[in-house]
Order: sequence, then structure tokens, then C-alpha cells
Amino acid sequence: MEATKAGLIAAALSGAPSTVHAVATGRDPFEATDAAGSLLVGSSRSRAHLIAAAVPVHIGISLFWTYAMVFALPKRHRTVAGAVAGLAIACLDLQVLGRRFPRIQSLALGPQVADHVLFGALV
Repeated sequence: MEATKAGLIAAALSGAPSTVHAVATGRDPFEATDAAGSLLVGSSRSRAHLIAAAVPVHIGISLFWTYAMVFALPKRHRTVAGAVAGLAIACLDLQVLGRRFPRIQSLALGPQVADHVLFGALV
């Protein structure tokens, strides 16, 4: 239960870096949300469909990585280990798996990596 709670909190807060970056640079702050939704329903759907799809996608992916980290990370220095794990997850999610999805590929990389690192540290 603690892992689920940690994963949900991390999922809710970890988008802050990319959202702040989007607002500061005049980009659409829902761009990453739309990209997450496109994983489930495709990229040509309406914003409402993309956002509705993004919720279960983001929660599912976040809980998957949460449980992987809880199982694999050392008990000591968990915040640092989590941040490093978040960086590794970013590489896999954004550079390996994300290549097949145009909306993921079009996201600014730095802020997305920051989101992943924050997610790992929070978990």
C-alpha cells in the first residue's frame, strides 16, 4: 500500500518540470498529457479524448515503475538511487520506446528527463 501511495504522489507531482518549462517557453502545458494519451488512443484524437486516456496510461506506467523501483532499489540512499533510476527510465521511455510515438518524440527532451528524475526521487 505504501508503494502505491508513493507512486501516485510521484505521478501527480513529477510533471512539474515539464509544465513549468512549457509555460515559461510559451509551449502548450498539456503537450505531455496529450502525448501520454496518444499511447492509448492514437495521436489524431481530440484533446478531451487524449486527456481522458492519459490518466490511466500515466497511472499505470507510474505504478509499474514504482513497483520495479521498490523491488530493485537499495534500502539506503533511496532518493538518490530513485533519481538515478528515473534517469534510466527516461532513457528507456523517451529514447527507446518513445521513438515509435510521434507525440512522445516531439516533446522537449530536457524537461521530460527532469520529470522522470523527479519521479524517481519522489518514489
